[in-house]
Amino acid sequence: MTRYSRIAGTGSYLPPRRLSNQDLAEQLAAGGIETSDEWIVERTGIRSRHFADEGVCTSDLGAHAARAAMEAAGVKPEQIDLIIVATSTPDMVFPSAACIMQAKLGIVGCPAFDVQAVCSGFVYALTVADAMIRTGSATRALVVGAEVFSRILDFKDRTTCVLFGDGAGAVVLEASDTPGILATDLHADGRHVGILCVPGTVSGGQVLGDPLLKMDGQAVFKLAVGVLEEAARATLEKAGRTAADIDWLIPHQANIRIMQGTAKRLKLPLDKVVVTVDRHGNTSAASIPLALDAAVRSGQVQRGDTLMLEGVGGGFTWGAVLLDF
Repeated sequence: MTRYSRIAGTGSYLPPRRLSNQDLAEQLAAGGIETSDEWIVERTGIRSRHFADEGVCTSDLGAHAARAAMEAAGVKPEQIDLIIVATSTPDMVFPSAACIMQAKLGIVGCPAFDVQAVCSGFVYALTVADAMIRTGSATRALVVGAEVFSRILDFKDRTTCVLFGDGAGAVVLEASDTPGILATDLHADGRHVGILCVPGTVSGGQVLGDPLLKMDGQAVFKLAVGVLEEAARATLEKAGRTAADIDWLIPHQANIRIMQGTAKRLKLPLDKVVVTVDRHGNTSAASIPLALDAAVRSGQVQRGDTLMLEGVGGGFTWGAVLLDF
């Protein structure tokens, strides 16, 4: 009998501190940086985002989201036999956020590791978990995207600091005899490392380079729409489906223009696109599972719907997952 994987439950968590564009504009003005709600909304579609309080780590956000996903799936901690966390902002250099989260969840013994593909991280992590379940290496996986991007933002650069937020999303992925994840498609092109990166590291107890986010927004935009369309079409072809079969497109929530551009290329109406970027900002690896959980809990996404998840991020990485929910 062929072994597949299906999403059994979803969960998410946003730190309580919400900053509207006006809040952020006032904060930046104190440092001599000018921006406005109108400027941010027009260029990005973002109206607010959430920032974690000092002392709150990626693993804390992820654990909250994971508990919600396990509750939705009716799964106890001891039933989880794989943990994969997608993050670019782990709690520490090592061990992984996944191992720290594993302890917070009271799970013992199963493999736990991080995946670092920036904003494509959740798509990468879901693909890895699906492969491990299909081969029998796992039966029930916790796949989490969690970030505290507020810690790596340059608040003197209004073109980047207004874009990002903190949060976490999670799914429980479990073995099934009926297809859930239908096909995946992952890519990277390291020639574009410089257009989106945090060019710093730790050495000898000091930070080398610059530990704050740098982005060439125009270059990212030009690459993103094209590669997202290619990945979506490749995934559909692998699954023997067409764009007309997609009930909901759940893209990485980076910029409303990129999301709309991708939908247009796939000839999908905008009312089939799940949008949370206005409320959450860009939460990197957390954005897709956050949007998925929001859509599930609002009743937007129903069991039996066909979903296209797709992400693009620093690296340059990109990928897509087609699944029957």
